[in-house]
Amino acid sequence: MLSNYVPILVLLVIASAFAIGSVITGALVGPKRYNRAKLDAYECGIEPPREPVGPHRFPVKFYLTAMLFIVFDIEIIFLYPWAVAFGALGTFGLVEMVLFIATVFVAYAYVWRRGGLEWD
Repeated sequence: MLSNYVPILVLLVIASAFAIGSVITGALVGPKRYNRAKLDAYECGIEPPREPVGPHRFPVKFYLTAMLFIVFDIEIIFLYPWAVAFGALGTFGLVEMVLFIATVFVAYAYVWRRGGLEWD
């Protein structure tokens, strides 16, 4: 019974060895010329503002965007298996998916009406 898991274990060992070997090779072979410009944070060509040390607040729009991404990502995750098994689910599966998509659409319309998708 355990022999079924040997290929998975071998693949895990090979993947881990490749990842660790890549990191070590990059550290040994890669260039080591550090200067102030390379160590600075890169913000798409915009100089990062000098902020006081300590915790600072991010705008809520960042979190809202992340939550929207997660919601629609989960929706897609549910749509793939439904599409594969659509023939076997019949009318019940269709009704359930329509209710699910309608619920997600109501949340999307709410966020849209509240201005959560505007980046002013």
